[in-house]
Amino acid sequence: MSELFDQLEFVEDPLYERIINDLLEQQYSVIDNFFTDVEVVLLRNSLMAKYEEDRFKKAAIGNKFDEQIIKSIRGDFVLWIDEQKANAAETRFFHKINHMTHYLNKTCFLGILHKEFHYAVYPEGTFYKRHLDTFQNDDRRKLSFVCYLNDEYWKNENGGELVIYQEKNGVEAAKSLYPLPGRVVIFESQLLEHEVKTVLAAERYSITGWLKTR
Repeated sequence: MSELFDQLEFVEDPLYERIINDLLEQQYSVIDNFFTDVEVVLLRNSLMAKYEEDRFKKAAIGNKFDEQIIKSIRGDFVLWIDEQKANAAETRFFHKINHMTHYLNKTCFLGILHKEFHYAVYPEGTFYKRHLDTFQNDDRRKLSFVCYLNDEYWKNENGGELVIYQEKNGVEAAKSLYPLPGRVVIFESQLLEHEVKTVLAAERYSITGWLKTR
């Protein structure tokens, strides 16, 4: 009976359907209206307040079983976000993430059970070399998620673009995506290699995370 009610209550969401179709067709999706302008400002203010309090740490590569800091591979600073201790801006963020996750699980049977997110700051001159968002001893990451929190004055000349690599008809293709404020990129964690190009000016702000199985 409960399954019948679930089906009756289901309402198709055009935005989520677009994300699903993008993932099926090209393994990534780019959405410029996932968060409102107000939400982006609130999240950016939250990030900057914590960054100014010197609460961020130098990012590492690998997971907790194989973690090390290598400046030649990545140069960002991160701060993990605890949903249980979230402030008002972060609570709004997780509300949308949880709603999307529920929709994806219901329509695509992805089996997403966990999530992890952190703020990320790339100072001028930093980058993250080409990599996959999965580990040799942990393959639970299903979807990677990036939300850019730069302000409206961000210029493409500042660099810091995300480059996604794919093979099409035996030829490698690269898609460059600039970190425009409010832009969200979702992609297959275990399939798409990607990198963050060098930030040439200013600082690059984002929230990065993963939706995970098991």
